[in-house]
Amino acid sequence: MLEKLSIDSLRGKKNLLAFSGGVDSSALFFLLLQNDIKFDIAIVDYNLRKQSKEEVKYAQELASTHKLTCHLLTAPKIEKNFEAKARGVRYDFFEKIIKENSYDNLITAHHLGDRFEWMLMQFCKGAGCAEIAGMVKEQQRDFYTLVRPLLHLDKKELRSFLRANRIKYFEDESNFDEDIKRNSFRHNYTAPLLDKYLQGIKKSFDYIDEDRENLIKTVDIKTVDNFAYFKSSQNSRADIFAIDKYLKSQLHMPTASERELLKERKNVVIGRKFVVNQDRGFIFISPYLRDDFQMPKGFKEECRILKIEPKLRPYLYKNGKAFLKIKELLATI
Repeated sequence: MLEKLSIDSLRGKKNLLAFSGGVDSSALFFLLLQNDIKFDIAIVDYNLRKQSKEEVKYAQELASTHKLTCHLLTAPKIEKNFEAKARGVRYDFFEKIIKENSYDNLITAHHLGDRFEWMLMQFCKGAGCAEIAGMVKEQQRDFYTLVRPLLHLDKKELRSFLRANRIKYFEDESNFDEDIKRNSFRHNYTAPLLDKYLQGIKKSFDYIDEDRENLIKTVDIKTVDNFAYFKSSQNSRADIFAIDKYLKSQLHMPTASERELLKERKNVVIGRKFVVNQDRGFIFISPYLRDDFQMPKGFKEECRILKIEPKLRPYLYKNGKAFLKIKELLATI
């Protein structure tokens, strides 16, 4: 069931599987074993359901049986905005493990239904072809590769695999809560369409993947600590797509209105967390710091002469390496 491209990407590498004990990750666990792919697992317990303790126990039993390492995080209580904050907690945990253990790949169990759901949600919020193309099978991040080997498979196919092989899995009751937007999309739109048009939807995503390189120019984003920069592609859609991709890698999901602001303005504060400055053929992205402290006159004068955006200056003052890099880049103009 796994494609050769995914198998080749994972074999011989050090892999970490994001595991939950649900249909998707349980199927992927055993598909990786079937294909002789070495991996460890990581699971997060959010302490919201009694069943989560059984899921953690199942993960630990599987790891012990198959001689894998099971990394466990018991998450702090999340009071508000659970979906976004839980994702942040989860990826912070995964990336900490990846750094500490030098994993090459993070494997997630996103499947065709997840991809289709994402596409429809983006379309309904207002998005272009680049955003609608959505999830990809492999995505290079700062120090690891995110691999999604199940994007060509529907959840029903994964469930059939589990039943045929008598593999245990858990159903998370929160997946049936339609007050959560993605669940509402899944039950009312994506699941019925996949039931009726599965092969056509698969073929459409094949074409989207083939066309993706023509739709989206690759932009080489470099970083100095938390300061990111790249040379403008001279195509605003491609630049905004690159900005959007970088911010998502920093666990911030830009809104449609924020993306519109990036089209209209050269300097935008995003989510009160980041400053995006489009200046003289470069795109600079830094953490947003308030200028409620005194910066030396010499530093301010140097920034004025270089015409550095004032909203960038507090971070550049705090980070000398980033300041040296932006001076080096502006000197090439």
